Amino acid sequence: MIHVLAIITAKPGKRADVLAAFRANMPAVHAEKGCIEYGPAVDAEGFGKFATAFGPDTFVVIEKWATADDLKAHAAAPHMAAYGAKVKDWLASRVIHVLTNG
Repeated sequence: MIHVLAIITAKPGKRADVLAAFRANMPAVHAEKGCIEYGPAVDAEGFGKFATAFGPDTFVVIEKWATADDLKAHAAAPHMAAYGAKVKDWLASRVIHVLTNG
């Protein structure tokens, strides 16, 4: 299994717009071969100093894929290119970590 953590930071005030476009693209991603999990997460409130916040402009995409080939196909999918084109001007940064079981 392949795990992905994508840390997406929007330009100030644009996170809601990026998340709306992301959620609109989720059904197409969930239908892809090998997609086990794919969804956004934002900072949980109420944990004080126990947790390190990403901040109001950032969200993390948590993904699980059955195989590396499934993830590579996902990255090349036309709906991902369309999503990327839609949000590119709203993003400050995007960092993608691809992991496997340790």
